[in-house]
Amino acid sequence: MGVSLFRRFFRGKNKPEAGVEIVSRKPAGKFHVVGITHVLGKQVLGGVVLEGTIYPGYKLKGGGVAVIRGIYIQNREVDFAVEGDQVALVLEGTLKLKGDEVIEVYQS
Repeated sequence: MGVSLFRRFFRGKNKPEAGVEIVSRKPAGKFHVVGITHVLGKQVLGGVVLEGTIYPGYKLKGGGVAVIRGIYIQNREVDFAVEGDQVALVLEGTLKLKGDEVIEVYQS
């Protein structure tokens, strides 16, 4: 009984990107991925904002879809990132990327 309740309650927790979809049609910006790492179970993308302004809650599309949960510049969390900023994006979900790719950013 305990195992089935556990599985029913936590089933699908490892795949949050399954319910994520892109609503806007026009990208809000572009992000150049330089490095990919995992910190405390979250995927973190390091790179440069090429176009637009990026806010937490925006979605990344490239090798799947994931939601931006946090933006960091030099180990400080910031409210947004603009063109030219070197940032780390903490994601909810994972993207299947290789290094040195350009991905699109969409509004929620």
